[in-house]
Amino acid sequence: MSPEQFSSPHEVGSASDIFSLGAILVYAATRRGPFDSASPWETATKVVESEPELDGLPDDLLPFVSLCLEKHPKSRPTPDELLTLLREGRLPDPRPEPAEPDTEPVRPRARRRKLWLAAIAGALVLAAAASATALRLAGGEHGPPGDLPKGWSAWQTQESDKATTAGGSFTSCAALDGGLVCAGDGLKAVRFSLATGKIAWSLPEADHPDPSTSGSGYPDSGVIGTHGHDVYTVADTKARSAQNSRYVFQALDARTGKVRWNKPLGQKKPTAVEGTVAVTQDGPIVTYGQDGRTYSLLDPAHGTPRWKRTMPANDTCALRTAAGNGYLVCVDGNSAHTTIARLDPAHGTARWTATVDGALTLAGRTGGRLVLVTSPDSPVGPEEATIPPYRRITLLDLADRTPHVVPLARPVPWSATPTLAGGTLYFVQDSGAVRAVAPATGHTLWDTASSVERPGAPVVSDAYVLLASPGGRLAALDRTNGKEVHSVPGRGTGLEPFTGYAGAPPVVHGDAVYVPYGTRSVYTVNLRAL
Repeated sequence: MSPEQFSSPHEVGSASDIFSLGAILVYAATRRGPFDSASPWETATKVVESEPELDGLPDDLLPFVSLCLEKHPKSRPTPDELLTLLREGRLPDPRPEPAEPDTEPVRPRARRRKLWLAAIAGALVLAAAASATALRLAGGEHGPPGDLPKGWSAWQTQESDKATTAGGSFTSCAALDGGLVCAGDGLKAVRFSLATGKIAWSLPEADHPDPSTSGSGYPDSGVIGTHGHDVYTVADTKARSAQNSRYVFQALDARTGKVRWNKPLGQKKPTAVEGTVAVTQDGPIVTYGQDGRTYSLLDPAHGTPRWKRTMPANDTCALRTAAGNGYLVCVDGNSAHTTIARLDPAHGTARWTATVDGALTLAGRTGGRLVLVTSPDSPVGPEEATIPPYRRITLLDLADRTPHVVPLARPVPWSATPTLAGGTLYFVQDSGAVRAVAPATGHTLWDTASSVERPGAPVVSDAYVLLASPGGRLAALDRTNGKEVHSVPGRGTGLEPFTGYAGAPPVVHGDAVYVPYGTRSVYTVNLRAL
């Protein structure tokens, strides 16, 4: 498809067919399209904004194809002009066009002939630019590498343990003790060296893998959290036929991969998204048992429960964490009220409780206030069923537990996922649209349509808001205005495009960014080299 088919449909004409002809010739000659990328969204972006990739195209096709792939329709040759180029090796001589008074004559055909003469040189420039980009990603064009792990250089690695046959992506990763620990889709965890990407150890999700049930391609709980030298993950014991303890919560030594302790949970896998586990500064709080309504704080030293509590009946409850503290957030059966309880780590009792109107969930804490947003599972009321649900946020003052309702300056669609990071509330949509909101006022700080399709949760560095797609496209948005100032193309190795899952959040460690993508793969970039 031509650029105008994406950006100006009313201008589509026969010149669009000329563009498509050029693209088909590139594919026929090289077995790849001139704008191929990890997803249709990224491909469309490249069609509109990027130069075609013509490496490997025979020299005698370069003039023809380069003219066909001109961005502006009027810069492309007509079919008659292409026939003359094919027969005679040149474009037709330009015909003079009448000049406007006091202006220079405009000769578009003469411009096309100059473009043709410059086509081969242009292709060489593209090849040189591609090489320069590779150098930038490796940090080769800049001076000292900045705050990077000792011995760091840009790397790209895939975990390909034959014992694990799943075909999906990592769900999440964490950097600690000189390693990047990732998990998801058949892997309990794998450790990459932060500096080189070398794999130190890799563990399948099931302690006793069953090959007949692996390879689902669906993401799972991933790295749930960290504490000290430990990383928290989940093991699946289904091969043991342990009916009451299929899933086991585990603490792994991030340096060696050794299991330090286990906690049997039950039939439901714990995830932070669903609120069945929350990692606090005092240790992980997890739900377990047949009904999944018993919850305990596990001692981080040996995994034994410090206390046991039962969730209220008839309420929909979730464990949440904010600023290292644990909370129990419960919505009543009619979705009319939400109760927030600050859990005492010593006994599990509520240090305090507060009740707010509506069905809300805890997004996090900024300053001395908790930030609550509408729960995506429960509309605020029947009158709001057909309009965007995110119309307000609620701030709960931690000093006196007084709620303050803050209207959003503009409503946000249901499809957006809220994330509180660096004191800003970001609403991210599958399309790549991102809206930054100031929690204290509800004002929109900026609104951007990024080039990332199905981004995961945003990650904030000193200067950027970083987004990554399942195929590995990375976008760096300016924190102050949302402008996409840098992007790295996706790679998408082995990831089926129809899975529908969001990308895993990138991990920032100093100036190094680690981007999970594709089939259990990771690549790195230097923030200073973008």
